[in-house]
Amino acid sequence: MRKLFLGLLLLGLSAACTGTSTPPTPAATLTHVKLAMGYLPDIQFAPFYVAETKGYFKEQGIEIEFAPLFENESIPLVGANQLQFAVVSAEQIIQARAQGAPVTYVMKWWEKYPIAIISKADKGLKLPKDLAGRKVGIPGLYGASYIGWQALLNAEDLPNDTAQLEAIGFTQLQALTAGSVDAAVVYANNEPVQLAAMGEAVNTIYVSDYVQLASNGLATNEQTIKDHPALVQGMVTATLHGLNDTLANPDEAVDISKAYVEALSQGEATTLATARKVLAASIEMWRTDQPGVSDPARWEVTQSVLLKMGLIPAAINLDQAVTNQFVK
Repeated sequence: MRKLFLGLLLLGLSAACTGTSTPPTPAATLTHVKLAMGYLPDIQFAPFYVAETKGYFKEQGIEIEFAPLFENESIPLVGANQLQFAVVSAEQIIQARAQGAPVTYVMKWWEKYPIAIISKADKGLKLPKDLAGRKVGIPGLYGASYIGWQALLNAEDLPNDTAQLEAIGFTQLQALTAGSVDAAVVYANNEPVQLAAMGEAVNTIYVSDYVQLASNGLATNEQTIKDHPALVQGMVTATLHGLNDTLANPDEAVDISKAYVEALSQGEATTLATARKVLAASIEMWRTDQPGVSDPARWEVTQSVLLKMGLIPAAINLDQAVTNQFVK
């Protein structure tokens, strides 16, 4: 044993003197990525929080930064390659490409289009035709809410002036509870849950029950796809992993989200209970047999709605607007 020890010691000293020892392996360099994902942190972004907390982005060589930006702010930046990734709605992609911005949708997140029209149950507004002559509040004549509203009217062959549409900003709950509107255009996984939490019985008309539109997902630009395909693949892989974990364990996702959403960090029972309900409603709109995969038919329908509304001058090549190459 002494001879063996001395032999090993001499071998080590020899290697040190001759400089043949193996240097330590440097830590892998992470690529910093800023992801635009809506104006405010929210439980609805739980899959991204889960992916970061569990290290799925780092496994793909990515150091992620979440940037709060509206779609109309993030899309031009992504098109100009000043920002590489954003979570946006499908109609924003089509409109941007119609204006020459080289943005591309690389991963479907929402299976169902998230827009709905809600009202207090005592109003009796259960079908689109019931909205005739009613005052309907909407954040504004833009974005997914406006597209969803128009698509619903088109699907039911209702005229544009079916209801009195009133831009009210993001005050739908206040407007409904105050009675200043009869119904409101909202995100189906959010305001209906919030209103029900106030003790109100709610009627909800889901746009997705009447027309199948392409919905929210992950977007990048042509330059990033060309120059950094592995980065795009890593973003998609990590995000889908986070989504899968959120679907499998919603309670864990809520706990993880506390570190990102200030309202949840305080741990108030009512706030956490509502968050769990919002996440449960979101999960029902995310769930699909083909995670991440876009349906070309839905993109065609979405484009036809935009054409009818006059929001794009002519049809675009949808093969350039959306790809499944990173999810299949």
